[in-house]
Amino acid sequence: MPKMKTNSSAKKRFKLTGTGKVKRKKAFKRHILTKKEHDRKKQLGKTVIVSSSDMKRVKKMLLI
Repeated sequence: MPKMKTNSSAKKRFKLTGTGKVKRKKAFKRHILTKKEHDRKKQLGKTVIVSSSDMKRVKKMLLI
């Protein structure tokens, strides 16, 4: 049987933490930034943990 392939888009978007959780970046910080508040843009730049409801799906894409 051939090897399972990792989802290429997922491996570019997600990183694992040391405890096995999955980190992701927030959306809406690519363009049209002039109308967004400074504080909002600072928050959008940070990484967050993937929600527990999506964790199983993301780990399956990363073959973890």
